[in-house]
Amino acid sequence: MRIKLNDVTLNIEEYAHNSSAKDYIFFLHGFTGSVNDWNEIIPSLRQNFHIIAIDLIGHGKSDSPEDLSYYPAESVIEQIHQTILYFTNNPVIIVGYSMGGRAALCFASKYPQMLKGLILESASAGIIEENIRRERTENDEKLAEFIETHPLEEFVDYWINISLFNSQKNISEEKLEKIKKLKLKNSKTGLANSLRGFSTGKMPSLFNDIRKVIAKTLLVSGEHDLKYTGINAELVKIFPAANHIIIKNAGHNVHLEQPSSFINVINDFLNRF
Repeated sequence: MRIKLNDVTLNIEEYAHNSSAKDYIFFLHGFTGSVNDWNEIIPSLRQNFHIIAIDLIGHGKSDSPEDLSYYPAESVIEQIHQTILYFTNNPVIIVGYSMGGRAALCFASKYPQMLKGLILESASAGIIEENIRRERTENDEKLAEFIETHPLEEFVDYWINISLFNSQKNISEEKLEKIKKLKLKNSKTGLANSLRGFSTGKMPSLFNDIRKVIAKTLLVSGEHDLKYTGINAELVKIFPAANHIIIKNAGHNVHLEQPSSFINVINDFLNRF
């Protein structure tokens, strides 16, 4: 299903678990991902919610405009905002992984009253230090240029083999090949512009803003992802109502590497609603 939002169109996947349900959950994927990233997770979640997965701008079947103005945090926030309002005016639960987690956190910081719950998997709140922000932005610009000047297959091979995803080498070859094929369905323009507009270096630092997020919050990280487990160990101290769960035998992409454990912690969290 594609939803027209002003002058950009986003693709969504709607899961009708319970036609009488009033509560909605929205899923946001990571960089190079799509709604398909949640196919192994959503069918096993509690059945008393409407569940929507969104292809973020520049990804999946959503638009990948050349105009960079569609990609910064403020634009992504409003795209999520309008998508939610298309379905409901009630507070919702948002689940975001990595880049999608950053998008969810940006949204939560601007519209805390629209949140009933927040689940962030391997997400950060941005970068405080200006020199590190500048360095990250420069590195992501180089990566965007690489995407534009090389075959997409070459970039995807590079991306799935960066050190952040080392623990994914324990996944079966069949599953990894399926993931790779899904990533290859993205557009070079969309991926490059997502880096330019919404890299960690470009997004606002949210460490002060998240104090406004009073909704119940769950932070999830993998034990082998030392960087993001450390980040979330600090973030959990800032949120007014958050828990941090570390999943064993998982790296950055917890829901891919340990889907059963991820489903269990999500369902435990949803039981609170």
